[in-house]
Amino acid sequence: MTTLLLNGRVHSPAMPDASALAVRDGVVAWLGSDDVGRAQYPDAQIVDLDGAFVAPAFVDSHVHLTASGLTLIGLDLRRATSLRHCLQLLGDYARAHPKGAVWGHGWDESGWPERTPPSTADIDEAVGDRPAYLARVDVHSAAASTALRRLAPGLEGAHGFSTEQPLTADAHHLVRAAARDGLTTEQRRHAQLAALDAAAALGIVAVHECAGPEIGGLDDWNEVRGIEHGVEVVGYWGEAVSSAAEARDLIARTGTRGLAGDLFVDGALGSRTAWLHRPYRDAPDWCGNAYLDTDAIAAHLGACTEARITAGFHVIGDAAVGAVVDAFERVVDRFGAPAVAACGHRLEHLEMVTEDQAHRLGVWGVLASMQPNFDALWGGGHGMYAQRLGAERSRSLNPFALLASQGVPLAFGSDSPVTSMNPWATIRAATQHQTPGSALSARAAFAAATRGAWRAAGVRDGATGTLVPGAPASYAVWDADELEVSAPSQSGSAAVQRWSTDARSRVPALPRLDDAMPRCRQTVHRGVVIHG
Repeated sequence: MTTLLLNGRVHSPAMPDASALAVRDGVVAWLGSDDVGRAQYPDAQIVDLDGAFVAPAFVDSHVHLTASGLTLIGLDLRRATSLRHCLQLLGDYARAHPKGAVWGHGWDESGWPERTPPSTADIDEAVGDRPAYLARVDVHSAAASTALRRLAPGLEGAHGFSTEQPLTADAHHLVRAAARDGLTTEQRRHAQLAALDAAAALGIVAVHECAGPEIGGLDDWNEVRGIEHGVEVVGYWGEAVSSAAEARDLIARTGTRGLAGDLFVDGALGSRTAWLHRPYRDAPDWCGNAYLDTDAIAAHLGACTEARITAGFHVIGDAAVGAVVDAFERVVDRFGAPAVAACGHRLEHLEMVTEDQAHRLGVWGVLASMQPNFDALWGGGHGMYAQRLGAERSRSLNPFALLASQGVPLAFGSDSPVTSMNPWATIRAATQHQTPGSALSARAAFAAATRGAWRAAGVRDGATGTLVPGAPASYAVWDADELEVSAPSQSGSAAVQRWSTDARSRVPALPRLDDAMPRCRQTVHRGVVIHG
């Protein structure tokens, strides 16, 4: 049976003025005008789009499903506007849910008037003698109640321990594991399904789950990969290896696509755990944490390259990026650039990168999986980046245009629950970068959230992530009032322009991205409706 979608606005480089789309056996069979479609497919099932916008479905290149779902159905502290407000939300939640542990996420003291994170005493006063885990928005530090701390053996002797302040590094991993152990299988499954449902409702048909021993553990990953859901889950496992045999064995045991994702070289800027060459502006004796050195990074890259397995790392600070680039150079010298490029190695976040480093990464075919909403949340002259690094250093962060100009393939995601999974917010953030010269065009940003993210997952057929005949019928139908886009001007600020829909321009239109985001009417993956 052929399904014929009529009376729409189809985003396709193959035919920018298409208003109709035919789907057969989960594949795009044809694009064109309504009258030709009716004549060519007289027996098709007709779907009247009533002027809706149809575009390739999105892929989120970096998520944590269980944590995302726990935030959706539980205590979301991202809306806290002050320390007092944060503790009020915590107390209200604890009273409304009087049993079991409290799992919360999202506080960010960098935007609060007090600039003070919640202490152990603050949390104990709000929840009493109950285990409570409150992750900072970047999930590289967490405040924890006394009751939860007692459940984490070896906590007091671990690196990153503090009696009253949030825990970082090894201490954070220990207390997070203790909090995770307090979740039931039913709670985790409820959270995972909530996250996948939310993704489908946002026009997302695939997510890259960045799992690992310090993220959710193997049990959590096995639960995620066992869920039957319309959203496709591509898994990565963040654990270092030192030989090809070890790499192959770990892939066999985990069933993941690669040994990549959140394999931590360093932490995050907000928690002051990103690894820097020079100290933090607001912590002048501190340069952050280094979890892997150049030798360990090179060993992992070499083992995965020999085994032809995708490798990758979580890397944010400039010292961490330097160590990774130096390690890549060693592996390229050993195996050659083509062998390295063929593996599709990837770097997550890659926030502080120089032009020379970007050039070398582009030559070696290393992919950058990035989160534009980081800049939207923390960029600018007075944001968290400027607080941590100073205005001059902060302007170099998340240089999308630089990376693209040096041939580094880009894939966009959310790092959910750190930022929202809404892909249109991601595209808007990329086109409205707060540093002049770092923004992308809407076309390039859209590609990074569709074709680019499929490419980062190893799908390189040239068709997946587009609407062309022969491509998988993975698309979303949107209610979008105007087909306009925000494009970066020469000064770096956003300037709204009308994109031509003349077929000769080969530039399909995209929705205008202002305060009113497009609303997803339906999401389809390989011809199967998964939302709407």
